[in-house]
Amino acid sequence: MIMVKKRHGKCKNKLKHSKRGRARLLLLLRMSLKLPTIKGYSSHTRESLSCWNPDSIGFNLIEHVLCHIIKKERPGAVLVFMTGWDDINSLKDQLQAHPILGDPRRVLLLACHGSMATSEQRLIFDKPEDGVRKIVLATNMAETSITINDVVFVVDCGKAKETSYDALNNTPCLLPSWISKAAARQRRGRAGRVQPGECYHLYPRSVYDAFADYQLPELLRTPLQSLCLQIKSLQLGSISEFLSRALQPPEPLSVQNAVDYLKVIGALDEHENLTVLGRHLSVLPVEPKLGKMLILGTIFNCLDPIMTVVAGLSVRDPFLIPFDKKDLAESAKAQFSARDCSDHIALVRAYNGWKDAERQQSGHEYCWKNFLSAQTLKAIDSLRKQFFSLLKDTGLVDKPSENCNSRSIDEHLMRAVICAGLFPGLCSVVNKEKSITLKTMEDGQVLLYSNSVNAGVPKIPYPWLVFNEKVKVNSVFLRDSTGVSDSVLLLFGGNIERGGLDGHLKMLGGYLDFFMKPTLGDMYLSLKRELEELIQNKLLDPKLDIQFHNELLMAIRLLVSEDQCEGRFVFGRQLPASSKKAEKAKNVAGDGGGNSKNELQTLLARAGHEAPTYKTKQLKNNQFRSTVFFNGLDFVGQPCSSKKLAEKDAAAAALLWLKGETHSYSRNTDSSVLLKKSKTINQNRIPVRDGKWN
Repeated sequence: MIMVKKRHGKCKNKLKHSKRGRARLLLLLRMSLKLPTIKGYSSHTRESLSCWNPDSIGFNLIEHVLCHIIKKERPGAVLVFMTGWDDINSLKDQLQAHPILGDPRRVLLLACHGSMATSEQRLIFDKPEDGVRKIVLATNMAETSITINDVVFVVDCGKAKETSYDALNNTPCLLPSWISKAAARQRRGRAGRVQPGECYHLYPRSVYDAFADYQLPELLRTPLQSLCLQIKSLQLGSISEFLSRALQPPEPLSVQNAVDYLKVIGALDEHENLTVLGRHLSVLPVEPKLGKMLILGTIFNCLDPIMTVVAGLSVRDPFLIPFDKKDLAESAKAQFSARDCSDHIALVRAYNGWKDAERQQSGHEYCWKNFLSAQTLKAIDSLRKQFFSLLKDTGLVDKPSENCNSRSIDEHLMRAVICAGLFPGLCSVVNKEKSITLKTMEDGQVLLYSNSVNAGVPKIPYPWLVFNEKVKVNSVFLRDSTGVSDSVLLLFGGNIERGGLDGHLKMLGGYLDFFMKPTLGDMYLSLKRELEELIQNKLLDPKLDIQFHNELLMAIRLLVSEDQCEGRFVFGRQLPASSKKAEKAKNVAGDGGGNSKNELQTLLARAGHEAPTYKTKQLKNNQFRSTVFFNGLDFVGQPCSSKKLAEKDAAAAALLWLKGETHSYSRNTDSSVLLKKSKTINQNRIPVRDGKWN
């Protein structure tokens, strides 16, 4: 055991998981080992303390403590607090391999986690046979949510997975952190609920003294979008000024991230005033993105499946992943997806199947067969009824439910509404020969949770995934994703701006670039503008019948249903190639890494223009400088050691200018990019005006 029972001084600051926090822990421990009171412990205890690692849960130590309890302590169940599902499974595997702890005649080893089926969770309350010691491995949900009457011993590792918010990267985090003193007392109290008990804290007293008194307030460790929306709806003035008066105000960057998000989804205008959409969102008791999804589902008459999606994202995942049947459970969920690359559509199909089974009084059998939580599905059913009632109160639903669902079987439209709600939760998809690369704007490369239908597939036939949330654990993971096409993203995503080239459209401040024929780009802009006007008018006048705009709706449905999802408008998009073709492309590109010549040619081709031409001169110092010509424009590159590199450099200069990034060009000479008008007169050439193509 590592528990020092004497206090050795107090530290008021909360321990943090960082290099500084770890060093402080070790310093506290070394100071404790030098105090006179430590000499009262055995040499073995002092040696254990000197070897203690604050970064480790200490599975071996837990194993020794459990053996001690079984061999020397009185009868009674044992509750072991762990940080999460992975640690519970790892410790369970280790204990099952132990000659004593893994003997089912002496030990009943159980787990308790929110993702488990209710029937499995109930086992922890059953009393074992005589002579059998029950050991429950649980997360911090066992601190307050449940009481196991026969627990006599508690083993506390001192850590729990706690949600925090990384404002710099705009990412929620779920990382193991030290608990508070209040949580430690709560865990200790689990051992004496109905009878005297004992608690084994697996950390030194000096570390306990450094714990915070209480958990960090939720205001400081969660995103603030919903709170900011309520502040504006209650007319409490400036969001940042109001929150700055809190007892423990959040970081200004956290507040700004929330305000920016509400502007992106259209809930706030540029002056931080509520829009019409924002006023409707403020009366719905869900996150703003889910509220937007509900509203658009109502407007586009596909409300029923969207209510299921929103309700499902507001409760626990109904798909259960039993530890010993993980493959079967994942296969069952994949059947609901049917290769449509959508966790949300899989949820809708699972719920609809359960409702059909309930009508035939076989709901329990259906859930058991498909690894679904009947309790969660019932919660989803209840929430759906609440959502429908709230939407009727807002006036958006003033007709029979059948009319609100005339398009509910249109899964392309459903996918579009999901995209509108979850945007800007977006990642790009690049299918490689043997892997898939996913990237978000803030985080770079990300991963999918293993329980997603899009995880583990050889290919995702969509250029984009929209997702409900991302969580940083050891890497950034995405939860609940749906594949969308370019057309869905352009029409139902964020604001679109014109780029520097005809047919060049930009989104998210230029982070996303789309290139297409100019007439096609104009069509998307026009449809997007008309669609936004229709939604605005419907929100202003809920009784407006959008079927009078049937021509617009038909055009949008045609685009979102007929887009073949190649991502052909995305600059740099690469489709999977065979190994021989990939090798050939690699050889053609040479050893210079990315080929800016190929990128420029691809960009111009997608925009409907002819291929560029190059003119290269050899300089006096045996270097080369190249000029690239296209559409009446010339771009001069840097001097390079070879003709090939010079042409690549000229192409790179052109790419920077076309994408509006000339100011960020990082070469060390003033003449790195020379933009000049060609002297040759050609009627087909396009003039330059103010640095943009007309």
